[in-house]
Amino acid sequence: MNVGFIGLGNMGLSMARNLLKADHQLTVYNRTRERADSLRGEGAIVADRASDTCAGDVVVTMLADDHAVRDVVFGEKLIPMLAPGTVHISASTISVALARELAQAHAEAGNQFVSAPVFGRPEAAAEAKLAVVVAGGAKSIDYCQPVFDAIGQRTFVVGTEPHHANVVKLAGNFLVLSVIESLGEAFALLRKSGVEPERFLDVMTSTLFAAPVYRTYGNLIAKEQFLPAGFKLPLGLKDASLVLAAAADARAPMPVASLVRDHILAAIARNGEELDWAAFSRISAENAGLK
Repeated sequence: MNVGFIGLGNMGLSMARNLLKADHQLTVYNRTRERADSLRGEGAIVADRASDTCAGDVVVTMLADDHAVRDVVFGEKLIPMLAPGTVHISASTISVALARELAQAHAEAGNQFVSAPVFGRPEAAAEAKLAVVVAGGAKSIDYCQPVFDAIGQRTFVVGTEPHHANVVKLAGNFLVLSVIESLGEAFALLRKSGVEPERFLDVMTSTLFAAPVYRTYGNLIAKEQFLPAGFKLPLGLKDASLVLAAAADARAPMPVASLVRDHILAAIARNGEELDWAAFSRISAENAGLK
């Protein structure tokens, strides 16, 4: 397929590279030009403007937040520049409200729009092992399947309305954040009781909690390995805030999400801007009087 790709951050760069490896024709755009230029030698065409990516079969946006997506889609007038039949895939973690707005704007313009946020850290993106969560029209999803196959190990179709995928993504990220919070609290208890967290982690991940999320974040927290960051704390704050906004709109109280958001904010306030989002587990340790 002829694919346009906008946004080459920690996730997007690997996703774009995997599209090239799968023999898709790729045109890339990134505001920091050097990241786009790094793909030129691998066969990508580097666009001067975001709108230059819109002439192919599909254009993927993989941007940091609502503000960045708005700037590209509405500020740079991406929608009017889409060629007839081009599908816009939004892979970004964005608000449910913005996903609804994008779907409406595309529908009014006669365009096809699919939400396809992904689960997985940058290392999973590099290995094309992301879980792709998709919602939208069935024909559009089928049309885009070669793109999903190139970046992920499995595609999950969760609804016909694009924003359904964004609800699933935010709820999933809430569970990850809840795991980090729980591990931080449990490790604080263990350390104050004279037990090494690594021993506890081995017991739990070998029995009741043998899931990648517990292994990955348990090891990061036990070793306090928060640099280099896979996902920085401000992105965690964004996700927690988006979860709470979605919960407010749905009239679904989420008190744990409120606690997590406050702990993330506290961690950022302690010079945590560049740390991995798992670093907010330190707040539980500090509350327990631990260093």
